[in-house]
Amino acid sequence: MHPIENYQQVWNNCLHVIRDNISPQSFKTWFDPIVPLQLKDNVLTIEVPSAYFYEFLEETYIDLISKALRKELGLNAQLEYSVRIVKDGLPVLYPPKGQKPPKNPPVQNRLDEGRNLPPYHIIPGIQQLQIDSQLNPDYSFSNFIEGDCNRLARAAGLSIAENPGRTAFNPLFLYGASGLGKTHLAQAIGIAVKEAFPEKIVLYVTANRFQTQYIDAQIKNNKLNDFLHFYQQMDVLILDDVHEFAGKEGTQNAFFHIFNYLHQSGKQLILTSDKAPVDLQGLEHRLLGRFKWGLSAELQTPDYATRIAVLKTKAYLDGMQIEDNVVEYIAERISTNIRELEGALRSLLAQATFNKKAITQDLAEEITEKLVSAAQYEISINDIKKTVSAYFNLAPDSIVSKSRKREIVQARQIAMYLSRNMTKESLASIGVQIGGKDHATVLHSYNTVCDLMATDRQFKQYISDIEKRLKSDW
Repeated sequence: MHPIENYQQVWNNCLHVIRDNISPQSFKTWFDPIVPLQLKDNVLTIEVPSAYFYEFLEETYIDLISKALRKELGLNAQLEYSVRIVKDGLPVLYPPKGQKPPKNPPVQNRLDEGRNLPPYHIIPGIQQLQIDSQLNPDYSFSNFIEGDCNRLARAAGLSIAENPGRTAFNPLFLYGASGLGKTHLAQAIGIAVKEAFPEKIVLYVTANRFQTQYIDAQIKNNKLNDFLHFYQQMDVLILDDVHEFAGKEGTQNAFFHIFNYLHQSGKQLILTSDKAPVDLQGLEHRLLGRFKWGLSAELQTPDYATRIAVLKTKAYLDGMQIEDNVVEYIAERISTNIRELEGALRSLLAQATFNKKAITQDLAEEITEKLVSAAQYEISINDIKKTVSAYFNLAPDSIVSKSRKREIVQARQIAMYLSRNMTKESLASIGVQIGGKDHATVLHSYNTVCDLMATDRQFKQYISDIEKRLKSDW
């Protein structure tokens, strides 16, 4: 056991390991502000700036921290957090035993404080937005192919481009599976607005980047007012992948007030998501309600005629001469989304160029066969819940129930473990979709399954069997 006075050295040794495994910027943002407080009975207590800071560490870096701490203190090492709040002269442990972590503080009462700031306040991560809207010039209306799969969405986008913020399509909510052109169309609207109204401030930002900026403003720089005021300056705000806000209450709260301000000011909002508003989980009802105020337009899988048009347009723009039979073959073999069509065409051009081969149907067959066989079905959390339930002969909805029966709890933990390993969903999103649990519960379930797999051969076989069933559908 380390004496109490060595807690600083223990934490410094952990930091050496952590620093070598993450980027310098991430280390500066998430580990520089941490202060070690004490070491007692192999329990290291560290002080963090806020409850949200704790939650982010638990979701993103807990595995790395645990490995570093166990290296220093052994397998029985434990970590406790303290938020930067003092009560009766002592730091408050977080979260208090038997209580759930508090929600992030509301920002509504702070909105008016920053209105005397300069009109274009810049926060870290975004450069000169009055000049750079973060738009890709390749994503214009001129090379966005219209078809039955996207006609409504495209028509609404053109209407918005002519009169941003003044149509019935505010917000415009574009949704559909990956690779169907949501980002392209959203940015095409932004580009068209900039061309027609050069004085307007247009910004494209991903939900992930918005989240990072929010955290930076709230925690690192204590400039939340500046962050809110900055986004209130936009004439057209394009937010990509809004579904990634699931479970992030503080970020949702901030965006809720930004949304209200922009909408009430007659500014245009364009949002994209992989699901329709009615199917989104982990988002506040008041935010989902606002997503439905304008037009929700689905981008669907392109039909055969649209796929042909996409391939011919892309070939023309890339300076490729390609026979109709080759185009038709690719369009028949690849029908899932536009991104895969374009990928096949790029691969075909690369093979023909580097190997000095003619672009023939034989070469197209060789390329597309590899792409089609390599393409994998994207497993969803619903797939995992159904497969786990079927494997253990449980009712389909039992995993998301509140039952504490041993077999159901174990199935629920397995579903959470597989969801973390086989999907791109965050811990918070997994928890929301599997019984409305918080991210800490998901993390505990994941670790429990890992421990059981290491000690129980039969349990490990369960996991292997379920994974095989899931992958058999790929």
